Amino acid sequence: MKISPRELQKMLQTVRRAGLSIEQIEGVESVVIKLRDKELIVKNPHVTSMKVGGQTVFQVAGEVEEKALLMEEVSISEEDVQLVASQAGVSLEEARKALKATKGDLARAILYLRGA
Repeated sequence: MKISPRELQKMLQTVRRAGLSIEQIEGVESVVIKLRDKELIVKNPHVTSMKVGGQTVFQVAGEVEEKALLMEEVSISEEDVQLVASQAGVSLEEARKALKATKGDLARAILYLRGA
């Protein structure tokens, strides 16, 4: 379906009257969406922003490339494992897993194990 420039202008005027602000963002080289275990990289993106009701919505179109993230290994001491295990009332193995999941953060590991 092809839209004539005249129809496009009418549509944009209607959108503006409804309180929406739409603009094409120029000069974008790539867009990266970071997920827990991977990144989605949009190359040669066409990015449009729409402002409505105090919020901005971005529309991104382009070639998507997926990149797996390498999980960096965190060094966890036995003292930390024992501390977390005693504070949370769990086994050493459970404490070790919680510390790995929280990247060595003692407080977060204890709260995680306590279900807080």
